[in-house]
Amino acid sequence: MRTSRVAGTGADGRAGPASDLTAIPGVGPVMMTKIPQAARQVIVVSGIDRNANTNNVTLWERADPGSAWKTYGAPLIGRNGADGWTYDHREGDLRSPIGVFSLTAAGGKLADPGTGLPYEYRPSFYRATGPRGEPMPDAFNYVVAIDYNRLPGYPPSDPTRPLGPQIGGDIWLHVDHRSPTRGCIAVEQDALVAILRWLTPMAHPMIVMGDVADLGADNVRP
Repeated sequence: MRTSRVAGTGADGRAGPASDLTAIPGVGPVMMTKIPQAARQVIVVSGIDRNANTNNVTLWERADPGSAWKTYGAPLIGRNGADGWTYDHREGDLRSPIGVFSLTAAGGKLADPGTGLPYEYRPSFYRATGPRGEPMPDAFNYVVAIDYNRLPGYPPSDPTRPLGPQIGGDIWLHVDHRSPTRGCIAVEQDALVAILRWLTPMAHPMIVMGDVADLGADNVRP
């Protein structure tokens, strides 16, 4: 493992004091600096390139901010936006946003499977179709809201878009529906249930998502 001296970020988004952190393999300085020092759980979602709509998902945890990151569970195969990845996500572009985002709320059509996150059980709300209009009856059995253009901690159904509607929203980790997504990340239902039971607010969980080159970059790529 390589080490990197980076400045962490606090819950308010401001840079914290620099400290020596052991980097998560495959995650470069651009992304590592965006992971708060308090974070002890990280999900890494990595596509082969910016046009990929399938990805590898790995879970990482550490005992405390000074400890090395260690893998949790087995690697997973996931899906993302039908047209790949972007730093400039727009509503309806069928691409998943690249970046580092907090995970602060969950929900779904099915009852809470035992997560530590606040859970919104709303069978009537979670209805959806795929990127080409195909039905997705089970996709939102469970979801973890990814804090992209939303208010952290609010239920997944909250419609607030702090940065405006043009850059989209409702970017979630949800159940795989055997096809690419509109911009969300999808994994098999059993895997998502295990993730939900693993996640805990006390660990300040984050998700780092994008293609291999962007996740490992020393500088932001065009």
